Amino acid sequence: MSRAESLHAAAPAARRRTGRARRQSTSAQQPPGNRRSSLRRKEAIAGYLFISPWIIGFLVFTAGSMIYSLVISFTNYNLATGTTTPIGAANYAQLFQDPKIAQSLGNTLYYAVLAVPLEVIVALGLALILNKVGRGSGFFRTVFYLPKMTPVVATASVFLLLLNGNTGAINEFLGFFGIQGPQWLVDPRWVIPSIVIMTLWGVSGTMVIFLAALNNVPHDLYEVASLDGAGPVRQFFRITVPMISGAIFFNVIVLTIAAFQVFDQAYLLFWRDQTSASPSSSLFYAVYLFQQAFRQFDFGFASAMAWLLFLIIMAITLIQVKVGNRFVYYESEH
Repeated sequence: MSRAESLHAAAPAARRRTGRARRQSTSAQQPPGNRRSSLRRKEAIAGYLFISPWIIGFLVFTAGSMIYSLVISFTNYNLATGTTTPIGAANYAQLFQDPKIAQSLGNTLYYAVLAVPLEVIVALGLALILNKVGRGSGFFRTVFYLPKMTPVVATASVFLLLLNGNTGAINEFLGFFGIQGPQWLVDPRWVIPSIVIMTLWGVSGTMVIFLAALNNVPHDLYEVASLDGAGPVRQFFRITVPMISGAIFFNVIVLTIAAFQVFDQAYLLFWRDQTSASPSSSLFYAVYLFQQAFRQFDFGFASAMAWLLFLIIMAITLIQVKVGNRFVYYESEH
């Protein structure tokens, strides 16, 4: 090969080395702050691109729907006829005039006060049991979580049989101890407790969160407490509860929000069959909202109901956050 041909063949490699050296020189000349800023900008752009499907979905299906519902809450919007008539704040005024609004809110509040503490206690108890299981814990975790995977319709069908006041399995079991079981699905005093019992069947989702929190509690704390003579009960209240207080706080907020939106259990147990009268104590706020929207086709009034529920949940959540932060242990602050 001639010298000219050798130089011609080596030219691309030389150009690449020259370009690389130029880029390195330019990069070296940039201040460290600018390089970090450029890197953060690229990472931010990549992050937004990855979550862009969720952002688009949220803007279209959640934020867009909320704005639209707020608009039609000031109208008389009938889904059956498709007519829309602006009526100002008449729907919101009707919220204070309809006696079923106060009744359904009272039933929902009673359910939340009864269900949320019981769900926390039962879920935490199950998590403590599973946390103590050594070999075979994976099997028991799967078994405990299976009820959460059961469709709500199937669960309601089972509990319609279990809670039958005459032939139900629960009353049959109580009969072995000489206890006369109540008419769960008929007696107004036992309607909401029966829905709470059905809710506790699917408490395993909360249990998993507690189990993860328990696994993160340092075992050294229990060993030191044992050396100091602290028993299991004192260890639970002095170590376990403070260390998992963040999980308790989170679950209380999530369960409270879910309790105010309860619909499936009440509807499937009491309102699925429209040919028979349902107890007034089973009329939950979300059930009444559903009736107004999809039975009466009064979407304007139903939207006003939805916004009232949103404001109530937001106010309760803010109160819980304000009060709960005083009792939550944050490791980063200590």
